[in-house]
Amino acid sequence: MLQIFNTLTRKKEKFEPVTPGIVHMYVCGPTVYNYIHIGNARSAIAFDTVRRYLEYRGYKVKYVSNFTDVDDKMINAARENHTTVGAIADKYIAAFMQDTAALNISSDVIHPRATENIPEIIDFVKTLVDNGSAYNVDGDVYFRARKFPSYGALPHINVDQLEIGASQHVSQEEMAKKEDPIDFALWKKSKGDEISWESPWGKGRPGWHIECSVMSTKYLGKTIDIHGGGEDLIFPHHENERAQSEAKTHQTFVKYWMHNGFVTIGDDNEKMSKSLGNFITVHDLLKHLDGQVIRLLMSTTHYRRPIQYSDASVQEAKSNLKKLQTAFNNLTYRLHNAESGDDPKTDQEVRQIVADFTDAMDDDFNVQNGIAAVYELAKFANTYSERSVVFQLSIQFIINTLKQLAGIFGIKLEQSELKDDEIWKLIHERESARKNKDFIRSDEIREELKARGIVLEDTPQGTRFRKEQQ
Repeated sequence: MLQIFNTLTRKKEKFEPVTPGIVHMYVCGPTVYNYIHIGNARSAIAFDTVRRYLEYRGYKVKYVSNFTDVDDKMINAARENHTTVGAIADKYIAAFMQDTAALNISSDVIHPRATENIPEIIDFVKTLVDNGSAYNVDGDVYFRARKFPSYGALPHINVDQLEIGASQHVSQEEMAKKEDPIDFALWKKSKGDEISWESPWGKGRPGWHIECSVMSTKYLGKTIDIHGGGEDLIFPHHENERAQSEAKTHQTFVKYWMHNGFVTIGDDNEKMSKSLGNFITVHDLLKHLDGQVIRLLMSTTHYRRPIQYSDASVQEAKSNLKKLQTAFNNLTYRLHNAESGDDPKTDQEVRQIVADFTDAMDDDFNVQNGIAAVYELAKFANTYSERSVVFQLSIQFIINTLKQLAGIFGIKLEQSELKDDEIWKLIHERESARKNKDFIRSDEIREELKARGIVLEDTPQGTRFRKEQQ
C-alpha cells in the first residue's frame, strides 16, 4: 500500500487518487531568468522519480510544471541585458530543456507559461473580486487572506504570527493600500514601461501566486492529486495558491502536498540559492560531470531530506553508478555463453529483492532503502554472472529487472555507443593479437578504445568493457 507524507496534515496517508488509476500532478517550475542551479534540479529530479515510481505501480500520470516567465526578476534581467522579457524567457527555457534532458528527466510534461495564460488569469482574478474574496485598490488587486477560514494551515502558522511577519516585510506604501497586512497581490498595476496587459483594473501583470492556481486547474482540474515543490514554497506560495483556488472553486485544491528538502553546500550546510549567490548551475556542472552522476546523487536521497553537495558526495555517486553499470555489463556479457532455459531458484531470489524494493518505495518513496535493494540486485547479478553455468532466461530476467528498477531513479544502464560494431571488431582483434602474442597491437587497441571512452577489463570470463565516467 503506497503512503505519502502530506505536508498539510503532517502525516503519511494512503494514496488514493481522485480518479482510480490516474494521477494528476503539478510541480512548481523555475522562474526563467537564469540557468537552473542544482537546487532547482533537485526538485525536478525528486518529483520525476516520484512520477516514474507511480508509473511503475501502474498509474497513468498527467504531469504539469510551469515556467514563471514574468515577474520582477524577469523584468530586471531584461533591463540589464537590454532585451525583452520574452527573449530572456526563451533563452532560459531552452537551456532548462537541454539541462533536464541531460539529467534524464521525462519530457512528457506540460510546461505552460504564465504569459500564455493571461486571459485565464484575468478571469480567475475577476471571479475572486466578484465573490468578495479580493479587492481592487487603484489597479492593484489583493486577496483577502483572513477571509479564507483555514489560512495558515499548510505552513502550520497562526494568522496573527503572519500579520506580525507581514508588517515587517511589506513597504509602508503597500501597507497603506491593503485592508490587512497579510493580504497578497493577485494583479499588479503597471509601473512605467514594464511588460503589462490590459485588464478590468487597468494595465498590469499577474502576481506570482495566481499563475499556478490558474494553470493547475486549467490542465488538471479543480482538485489535483499531488502538488509538489521545494519546502521554501510552503509559505507563502503554496498556501496562497491553496487559499485563492479554494476561494474560487469551493473545492479541495490538492489531496497530497509534497515538499522536497534543500540542497546545501559547504561545511556550514548553507542553503544553495540564486539570491545567496552560492549556487552551482546545472549548465556549468554538465561541462565536466556526467548527467547520470548528478541524477543518481539527487534521486537517491529521500525527497524530504536535505542533500549536501560536496566532492565526496559526487565521488560516491560516481562509484555507485559504476557499480550498477558493471553489474549490467557482466550480465550482458554472459548472455554470449549462457545455457538455454532458466533457473527457478535464481528467479525467486530476484523477485524477493523486487518485493523489498516495492515495500521501501511504497513507504513515502523511501529511495534510500529502495536503492539499497537495487544495489543488492547488482551484487546478486555479479555473483550469478561469475557462475560457470548460467541460464539465458534467468540472465535476461535479471537484466530486465535491473534496468527497470534503476530506470525509476532515472539511471540508464544501456550504453548504445558500446554496441558499435567497430568497437566489437577492435575487441575481437585485440583478443586475437593477445593469442598470437602480438602485445604491441593489443596495447594499441586498448589505448585506441580508451581514447573513445571505453575501458577494457580482462576477467576469467573474458574481456569486458564499460564507459569511463567523467
